[in-house]
Amino acid sequence: MTQRGSALNFRDFVENLLATGDAVDIREPVSPVLEAAAVTRRVYETRSPAPLFSNPTGSEPGFRMLGAPAGLSGTGGNTYGRLAAHFGLPADTAPRELVEKLIAAMHAEPLAPRVVETGPCKENVLTGDDVDLERFPVPLLHERDGGRYLGTYGYHVVRTPDGRWTSWSVSRAMLHGRTTLVGPAMAQQHLGMIHAMWRAQGLPTPWAMVLGAPPAALAAAGMPLPAGVNEDGYVGALVGSPVEVVRTELHDLYVPANAEIVLEGHISPDETAPEGPMGEYHGYAFAESKPQPVFHVEAMTFRDDPILPICVAGLPPEENHTIWGTMISAVSLDLLRSSGLPVEMAWCSYEAATCWIVVSVDIGRLARSGMGERELADAVADVLFGSHTGWLVPKVLLVADDIDITDIDQVVWAMATRHHPGTGAYSYPRAPGIPMVPYLTPEEVRTGRGGKSVVSCLLPEQFEGVTKGVTASFRHSFPDHVRDRVEENWTAYGFSAPTRPSR
Repeated sequence: MTQRGSALNFRDFVENLLATGDAVDIREPVSPVLEAAAVTRRVYETRSPAPLFSNPTGSEPGFRMLGAPAGLSGTGGNTYGRLAAHFGLPADTAPRELVEKLIAAMHAEPLAPRVVETGPCKENVLTGDDVDLERFPVPLLHERDGGRYLGTYGYHVVRTPDGRWTSWSVSRAMLHGRTTLVGPAMAQQHLGMIHAMWRAQGLPTPWAMVLGAPPAALAAAGMPLPAGVNEDGYVGALVGSPVEVVRTELHDLYVPANAEIVLEGHISPDETAPEGPMGEYHGYAFAESKPQPVFHVEAMTFRDDPILPICVAGLPPEENHTIWGTMISAVSLDLLRSSGLPVEMAWCSYEAATCWIVVSVDIGRLARSGMGERELADAVADVLFGSHTGWLVPKVLLVADDIDITDIDQVVWAMATRHHPGTGAYSYPRAPGIPMVPYLTPEEVRTGRGGKSVVSCLLPEQFEGVTKGVTASFRHSFPDHVRDRVEENWTAYGFSAPTRPSR
């Protein structure tokens, strides 16, 4: 019996999007070379339904693609609906509820996956000379990309040589040949850590890649959990049911039984090839490639009529910001809470391309703590920049808890009116960070340190637990009876129902 539901079955996820009008089945022939990506980029930028390309040209009949699987939605006012569906939550779930759900699962007992004999991912099994990655509709995503990318919304499965740690981790993979991929495995990534363990023994790394994974599994694979933590057990805790997995064809690795596509083989211990350039999640494309490890595909299994999900990285928000940013938010908030700091919420603003995380400070608790601005900034920097999640995000913005930090308009307003440029910025040049941030200097990229800051948008009196100014807005500037009358008569005035709440 196949596991069902949007969180644990990608096929159900797609069908539910179609049923609710948040996906469109495109039967017209669409080329995977730029055209599908152009449609997907326009979907992100217009918040249109996710495109299901049912007739991609140049691939086998029945093979399909889904763009923008976690793009923001304009359907029914449920902005985060596609994201919520990854976790089996209602379409109207708000960001705070998403984050709290993820944190609760971090503190729940992990549910180890359930091994089953077979599953839909084994409906088609190809090995040896039958392996040909070009059977899939591998897209060219940007005009200046250095190649076509098969892996933009999937995850790698690797296990340590001693078998104690299995990592599910997200990292891109570019088509290199009929049976090879090439992609990054940075030393600070879990994929790179485990690959280094096998390399130290002079051995190839047994490896698999899952495309069209259970949505909750994909999200967990993109979560900056600590090294040594098995993402598969976290997924079980998150959805309340063990993930059903099957053994791969060649190695002692396990993958979700109902995945759309599974690739299997090894990562070469010493072979590299040029990878990129690629339009990046920061919103830029740089005209350079880098030598990266080569992934050899020795088996591929897939469902009948498989669906390949694609993310077309670039200007936010897209999946690098919605999925990754939400998972970063949850881990960051949990770390800050556990440290005892007076933090109320943390949110990695999608619009900031994973370059900042906003931290809402409980000013009442802040006042009782007696902390000053520099002390608070240093404490937050110590917690975040010393963690894996802080390695990913270079900037932290501190704001008071009267700001809804999931509303980018309020964050911009707070930064413009409350940040003092002469006293409110703190730099941490020795803090480690991901070398992909566009503004880093060549030296910072080389050393993997620098480009980190904490920016305070806290007013002086907020360290005493008060905010002098009263926000001039619909919610704060009118008595209850006036607001109630306006809301009750809104459509009678001639307006359509509002698409966002009043502030």
